[in-house]
Amino acid sequence: AIDWSSSFHGLSTTPFSPETAAILMETLNPLDIEIKPDGIIYLPEIKYRRILNRAFGPGGWGLAPRGELTVGDKVVTREYALVVHGRFIAQARGECQYFSDETIPTAGEGCKSNALLRCCKDLGIASELWDPRFIREFKKTSCHEIWVEHVVTKKRRQVWVRKGDDPAYPYQKAGMK
Repeated sequence: AIDWSSSFHGLSTTPFSPETAAILMETLNPLDIEIKPDGIIYLPEIKYRRILNRAFGPGGWGLAPRGELTVGDKVVTREYALVVHGRFIAQARGECQYFSDETIPTAGEGCKSNALLRCCKDLGIASELWDPRFIREFKKTSCHEIWVEHVVTKKRRQVWVRKGDDPAYPYQKAGMK
């Protein structure tokens, strides 16, 4: 048996089929792309899983932990390897913030998802999200900054949202005075 906590078995032994490569490098549907309030665009984690399932089949890929979960001051990290059909594909360290000890298990899952999207970069999945020209054009055509007010503190600030979307809680559109 292969010890996936340290093995690089199968690394770069053969390229994937043209059909699989086409799925992995497919141009994103702009409706799948989200934007964080600070203007960072991203693809939700479930979309990466769906692309991997389409390309390799459910059960044809997995994340193997490569070390223990490291719990720091309000952040957890862990190294993972992406393994496809018994081949090492990529390795990345995931991270996720937590706010109380009770949420460490949930943060551990968030850490795994973060490592997954980082590994997927090596497969060309969602590569446009790292292309500065694509980012600028997407934000110009699909997003805008709006003034919002925190529903509790009443503090105002600007946030990014998709055009046609409302800001997420705890913010609401600020009324103009």
